[in-house]
Amino acid sequence: MNQDHSYFSVHINPLHSTNELSVLFSGEGKPIPLHKMGPAVHDYYLIHTVHAGEGTFEMHNRSYRCSAGDTFVIYPGELFSYIADSQHPWHYTWVAFSGRAAGTLLSQIGVSPNQAVISGSNPRSIRHYYRHIRSSFQQSDTPVLEDMESAAWLRLLIRELGRMNSHQITFTPTTETDIERQVGQAIRYLELQYTQPVSIEELAHNLGYHRTYLCKMFKQSTGLAPMQYLLKVRMERAKQLLETSMTIDQVAASVGFNDALYFSKQFRKWSGSAPSVYRKEQKV
Repeated sequence: MNQDHSYFSVHINPLHSTNELSVLFSGEGKPIPLHKMGPAVHDYYLIHTVHAGEGTFEMHNRSYRCSAGDTFVIYPGELFSYIADSQHPWHYTWVAFSGRAAGTLLSQIGVSPNQAVISGSNPRSIRHYYRHIRSSFQQSDTPVLEDMESAAWLRLLIRELGRMNSHQITFTPTTETDIERQVGQAIRYLELQYTQPVSIEELAHNLGYHRTYLCKMFKQSTGLAPMQYLLKVRMERAKQLLETSMTIDQVAASVGFNDALYFSKQFRKWSGSAPSVYRKEQKV
């Protein structure tokens, strides 16, 4: 038993990971009255969620009084300290993590060194995510899978904290018109689904627009009909693939053509060269 806690448990990730987001360790504790950490700095991110009791957290020249439902975030390189209340010391869970995506994810939910506390969460529901993070580390024969699982639960925890902190999340105002937004949705659909059979009717149905209206707005904004734009996407991707060692049949299938001869005909019509000729020209 940790002498500074009436209860203390920690689970450590057995894998030294360099992924974009990786849990280092996670634990739960009930410190004794006036138990203090810091002033100190860490080289990783550390989230604490308070389930009961009270305490004080300080970082970036700010002091926060935290109680049940509050979550505080320690940033790497930031001087911090925290202390349990003398009468009602807090009970909290924590997770330490690192990775190049960590700061971005926290920023996206409205957390920063200047605003490092999220208030008003549901301790019971939040505790569920911490429990799953800790249970990921069972010292199995596949630590890489444990690392993946714990990172997935960490993302869900951060997502849940973001819901609690939605009033702090800022969105960049957009000046695009309704038509621009609608056409943008159609363009994104075509750019993501170009490997699949696509029809105007299917496109309009999936986006919830009338076929005639969608075609009119699309051509007005892009200068191309939707199917012309789809062909352009497919042919530009085909040009990239023709610079690899893939066969013509493989390139055709990769850009949504089941018939390699039909693909070759369309490519020649679009580029002025047959796929095989285009490939040779790129090697000159």
